[in-house]
Amino acid sequence: MEKLNNFNEFLREKFNIADDKIKYYVHWVNEYINYCEEKIIDINSENIRNFLLFFAKKHESWQVKQAEEAIRKYLYFIRHDRSKDCIQNTYDIEWQKIADEVKEIIRLKHFSLNTEKIYLGWLRKFYSFLKGKNPAEITNEDIKDFISSLAVERKISSSTQNQAFNAILFVFKNALHKDPGDLSQTVRAKNKVRIPVVMTKDECLKTIKNLDGLYSLMVRLIYGGGLRITECIRLRVQDIDFERQVLTVRGGKGDKDRETLLASGVVDELKRHLTEIRSLYDSDREENVDGVYIPDGIGRKYINAGKDWKWFWVFPSKNLSIDPRTGTVRRHHIKSNTFQKKVKEAVDKAGITKRASVHTFRHSFATHLLEAGYDIRTIQELLGHANVQTTMIYTHIAKRNKLGVKSPLDM
Repeated sequence: MEKLNNFNEFLREKFNIADDKIKYYVHWVNEYINYCEEKIIDINSENIRNFLLFFAKKHESWQVKQAEEAIRKYLYFIRHDRSKDCIQNTYDIEWQKIADEVKEIIRLKHFSLNTEKIYLGWLRKFYSFLKGKNPAEITNEDIKDFISSLAVERKISSSTQNQAFNAILFVFKNALHKDPGDLSQTVRAKNKVRIPVVMTKDECLKTIKNLDGLYSLMVRLIYGGGLRITECIRLRVQDIDFERQVLTVRGGKGDKDRETLLASGVVDELKRHLTEIRSLYDSDREENVDGVYIPDGIGRKYINAGKDWKWFWVFPSKNLSIDPRTGTVRRHHIKSNTFQKKVKEAVDKAGITKRASVHTFRHSFATHLLEAGYDIRTIQELLGHANVQTTMIYTHIAKRNKLGVKSPLDM
C-alpha cells in the first residue's frame, strides 16, 4: 500500500496527472497486480499484453488505453525507485539505453515487429556473452568472438548465425555508432544446400481435401499463387483483382510488391468469404473499433484509412487484440500458428510421409509450373525472387528435365 501511495505522488509530481484521474490509474494498477498474483507471474512489462487482452473483454477501449498507460508508468516508477537504491549497476543502465535506441531505430526504419523481437533477442544474448561489459569498450573482436562461439560451441545453423551476425552488426552501426571493421576472419557455420520438399499435384490435392473452410481456401491461394504464409495472412481486400485474376502482394520479402496468380478455382469461394467478413467489418464500424493496422507513411497521410473496407484484412481474426507497439485495441489478421498446425494434420491424414508444411505448397507451385514448361524468368517474377539463381533450385527437383535423361538402370 505504501508503494501505491508513493506512486500517487510520483504521478502528481512527474506527470502532472490530475487528482481525479490518479484514483483510476491506481485502480487499474491494482487490478494488474491482482491478476499477476492470481496467475503467479511477475509484475513486469512482459505480462502486460496478456492482462490487457483479458481486461479488454469487460472494459471499453479508452479504459484499456488508460490501464496500459497506468501500468507502464507504474513499472517505470518501480525501476526509478530501485535505481535510487543502486540496485541496477551503471553497465545495466547503459545496455538498456542501447536496447531502447535499437528499438527506436528499428521503428523509424519501419522494420517488422518480428525483426524487432529477433534483433533485441540477439542483443540480450550478446550482453550475456560479454558478461555486462561496458558498451563503450566493445570492439569488433567481441563481435568475432560472439559469432564464432555460435558456430564452434553452440553449433547453430548457418542461417541462424547469419541472423545473429546481421542483428549485432545493426547494433554496432546504428546504436554503438562504431565501424565494425574487417570481420572476414570470423568463424562461420558452413552453408548447406538444401533441396526443398515438394509434393506432387495429387498429394497437394489430397492434403487440401483434408482441410475445412477457411484453411482450405488459404492453402489453395498459396498453392495457386506461390504465396508465402505471411503474404497470405496479410492480404487485404484491395489486393484482390477478380477481373484480371491477380493477387497483389504488398511489402513482401525485401519489402517488395509484386503480382501473382489468383486461381480461377477459388474465385467463387473467395467472393463468398469476403461477403462473410464484411459483416465483421460492419460490426467494427458500429462499435467504433480502431481501424486495422496501416503502414506508417499511409497511416499518417490518411488518418482514417484503417477504417476503409479496402484496407480490411482478407483473413481477419475473430477477436480484437492489442497492438504491441501502440497499445491500440484493433482487429489484426489471423495468426499463422493454428494454420500451420492444421496443414500438418492434413498432411498426416493424407498419408504423406514427406516433411511437408504450408511453405511446401509454394515450392510445389514453382515446381509444377516448371514441369508444365513455363519460363524460369516468369516463375521468378511470380515468386518474387530477387535472383534467378534462387529460382533455379526447382530445376533440380522437377519430375523430368527437357532432355528426358534416364537412369542407366532404366535403359
